[in-house]
Amino acid sequence: MILDQVYSETNKEKPKKASFNKDVSSEKPARSIVKSISWRIVGTIDTVLISWVITGTLALAFSIGAVELVTKMVLYFFHERIWNTINWGK
Repeated sequence: MILDQVYSETNKEKPKKASFNKDVSSEKPARSIVKSISWRIVGTIDTVLISWVITGTLALAFSIGAVELVTKMVLYFFHERIWNTINWGK
């Protein structure tokens, strides 16, 4: 997908018109939500492990992980939606 974009930009090809009026360069909010959740699972596991190593307390590590899970998922969702409105690099 990224290679297709790079190849297309280097060859200065005109984009092909789709047979329907759907903007294929943007994504629906549901996709952003699923991506947010999957990324936060990975990120939270990382945070819990780092917190456990630093504090030595598993309960505290899970508390830190639980707080950052919610806050960073919300932040990521809005970050994705804002970037989806920017045409640069599409």
